[in-house]
Amino acid sequence: MGLKPARAQPPRTTKPRRDFLSRLLNHYQIVFAVLVLLAASTLAWAMMAIFVPAPPSHIIIAGGPKGGSYEQYALKYREILARSHVKVDVRTTDGAAENLKLLEDSTSGVVAGFVLGGIAKGVKAPDVKSLGRVKYTAVFVFYRASERLTDLAELKSKRIAVGPAGSGTRTIADMVLKANGVTPDNATFLPLSGLPAVDAMESGRADVQFVASDLDAPTMQRMLRNPDMRLLSLKRAKALTRNFPFLTRLELPEGVIDHEKNIPPSDITLVGTTASVLVRDDLHSAIASLLAAAVEEVHREPGIFNQLGEFPSQIDLEFPMSEGALDYYKNGPSYLNRYLPFWFATYVRRGLALLITVLAVALPVFSYAPRVYQWLMRRRVLTLYRSLRLLDAKIRSGLSIRDLTVLQREVSDIEQAARVLPMRHSDLFFQLRTQIDLTRGRLATAAAGPTPAPGGSSRADALVE
Repeated sequence: MGLKPARAQPPRTTKPRRDFLSRLLNHYQIVFAVLVLLAASTLAWAMMAIFVPAPPSHIIIAGGPKGGSYEQYALKYREILARSHVKVDVRTTDGAAENLKLLEDSTSGVVAGFVLGGIAKGVKAPDVKSLGRVKYTAVFVFYRASERLTDLAELKSKRIAVGPAGSGTRTIADMVLKANGVTPDNATFLPLSGLPAVDAMESGRADVQFVASDLDAPTMQRMLRNPDMRLLSLKRAKALTRNFPFLTRLELPEGVIDHEKNIPPSDITLVGTTASVLVRDDLHSAIASLLAAAVEEVHREPGIFNQLGEFPSQIDLEFPMSEGALDYYKNGPSYLNRYLPFWFATYVRRGLALLITVLAVALPVFSYAPRVYQWLMRRRVLTLYRSLRLLDAKIRSGLSIRDLTVLQREVSDIEQAARVLPMRHSDLFFQLRTQIDLTRGRLATAAAGPTPAPGGSSRADALVE
């Protein structure tokens, strides 16, 4: 069959599209590797954000009444955590009971706080963990020096500052006073604590004050050094500790506050309880360890009521211990924290976690990557074979001079696409090149004379089918 006259409409060509595919395929290996790495890194980062979150740089600690011992300890913690660039806000509260409520409330923002033993009354708070018992908190009972009181039962008809409802001081005062027959029915309970309670005592608006505090607190020093105030010695303190097991009998020796001025002027028998530092269960373990380090630094020294090393304790009978705190008390700071600043050690730890996660995600992906790669390449080669089959069909149907020129250009495009395939060493590639040469030969034959018989079959058909 000879050449036909030129057709009125030239056939469409897909050269721009094929050029684009050729260029893309030329960099296919690099693009594929980059995409796999990006996908693995993104997945690893998301997994790390969920399972290895960064520690917060800002926390809130519930202290206690203004000027009280809990507030003073919280301020010391703030100074220690500031060394590690962790900002601490100390929230003033009515005391231990409010602190516990704030810790149980996930919306309060409070992550740590002080709580007296016995405040929970045996009820476990599932979202709260303990950093350990940190100190003895003695219960002091102040009264006016113009009187001589020897027993709690003598406080009937008195105006007693027992602290706000729900505070730790109020909880203990209510139990102890009730055991001695003193109730709101026969005495006036004033919901005052801290500085307001001291002012009430000094101004004569209160006759007695219950204080659950530390001797170093400013309000305590103010009351102890006031010559118009006395401390009540509890002669039946041992009985109180039997009735209330969370209480401990404590002794305040004569002159221990001030030897020169002999404050107190005689031995004072007190009762007290231990105080715990509690944290939320969802507090980041790194911050829990950092707080445990602060607790140990502040409370490890001996005091009037405790021996060296007695606190912080690793046992809390009311609340489960924080794993981060236990690890710190037993093993000290982690290996990285011993040699690196806190935040730098945190970045290193997260970086190692990210690297391990990326490897865990990327290795399985790369094990399947060659199979996917081979499949994609085979699909690409078969696409070029189909293009050759279409060319072969056009050759058999007869060609015009314009068609011949266009088809020769398309064969060159297919050949160019085959050259950039990253499989030049494979049998599939050489088979494609052979078929391209055969198709170009048919075009040359069609240009020079008759085309192959219509009934003939081509190698392209066999390969594609």
